[in-house]
Amino acid sequence: MNTDFAPRPSVLDRVGALLAGVRDWLDDRGKWAWIVAMILGFIACWPLGFAILGYMIWSKRMFSCRHRHHHHHHHRGHGHGRGYAASTGNTAFDAYREETLKRLEDEHREFLDFLQKLREAKDKAEFDQFMQGRKEQPAEPQAGPAAPQA
Repeated sequence: MNTDFAPRPSVLDRVGALLAGVRDWLDDRGKWAWIVAMILGFIACWPLGFAILGYMIWSKRMFSCRHRHHHHHHHRGHGHGRGYAASTGNTAFDAYREETLKRLEDEHREFLDFLQKLREAKDKAEFDQFMQGRKEQPAEPQAGPAAPQA
């Protein structure tokens, strides 16, 4: 008997992989593919249509442009400059866009650093207040054997 084999994926694993593949396929085609799938689901079996509708609302695919967002990250780095997006053909606008995005990134980083320093200052103030409170508390007598009274 050979015990050096990989465990066979369960039925749920295979169904999950199949559904993930269908989800990715629909995402690649955009929101309209999801809407068509939902309509076909209602035609084939109304609970299936409701399940697709529920999933679209739950995963926010119904109200967002997830398809375009997905492709933006997929193609990132294929454009000019820092890779934010492909060239528009207008070099002045592309330069302005790159400069503005770099400035926004720098401001965002500075803001995050400021927030970190603010949190550290708040933590230090709370700790100092705690230590001051400990110093001001009178020392409690140790609970030990009672001394005999004379």
